[in-house]
Amino acid sequence: MEIKVLGPGCKKCSKTEKLVQEVIKETGVDATVEKVTDMMEIASYGIFGTPSVIVDNEVKCTGKVPKKDEIKVWLLK
Repeated sequence: MEIKVLGPGCKKCSKTEKLVQEVIKETGVDATVEKVTDMMEIASYGIFGTPSVIVDNEVKCTGKVPKKDEIKVWLLK
């Protein structure tokens, strides 16, 4: 599973990345996490609000910090 956390590096973006890493550790899901900070690359996904989370090329969340329960649903389906 490939997960991308998109954002320029603000507190909310860092918190989102931390939550994603915690859920991966808790669930044992085999996933890689990539932090994307380049605004041109973020825009190439059609994303204009950060933080955003993309799981296997599907946008799951944009413009807010997701809750751990939301992340678990994305990773365990």
